[in-house]
Amino acid sequence: MQMPPTLFRLILASLALLSVAIAAPANILFFGDSLTAGYGLETPELAFPGLLQKKIDAEKLPFRTLNAGLSGDTSAGGLRRIDWVLRQPIAIFVLELGANDGLRGLSLSATEANLQAIIDRVRARQPDVKIVLAGMQLPPNLGEDYANGFRDLFPRLAEKNRAALIPFLLADVGGIPSLNQADGVHPTAEGQQIVAETTWKTLRPLLVTPVKGP
Repeated sequence: MQMPPTLFRLILASLALLSVAIAAPANILFFGDSLTAGYGLETPELAFPGLLQKKIDAEKLPFRTLNAGLSGDTSAGGLRRIDWVLRQPIAIFVLELGANDGLRGLSLSATEANLQAIIDRVRARQPDVKIVLAGMQLPPNLGEDYANGFRDLFPRLAEKNRAALIPFLLADVGGIPSLNQADGVHPTAEGQQIVAETTWKTLRPLLVTPVKGP
């Protein structure tokens, strides 16, 4: 029996849409502060999210990195703007906030509550998203008790939310003058490469396991 022309065209259109959906890369959203934004670098592509895109492309993995870093942002600021960035579908959400809270000596309980609220909103809007939490540490001159409390809130949040944890985003970079800009806080382009390698160790296993895309 011959297929009606209208039905045939509908099937072709459906197959075309399906092929586009299959080919579309899944989004990895990096939500953070100046470390994510690439403060002081010649271009944002030199920050670790852009460097990770090169690693993803080299392995031909179907993912696209989106940089939502905002210099100077705090956990409270991130909470205020999170709804705006969640207007697009996300497969993996990398949360890199809290460093500015710590450097300003803000309440640890407030920082933890803000980060939890961000995670809650992400999960409420996109339940299937995988979450990666970037752990941070502070120099001991800000007070040992405060620095220890700040360090410990990240693994606690990761465990509570079943999130993947980058133990310390600035491992092998923080406190090393040659890998940081003149302010001693923001990584140079070389330092960002190390940050990308550190992040890749946690991120890559999530890219080779089933992830629900857009």
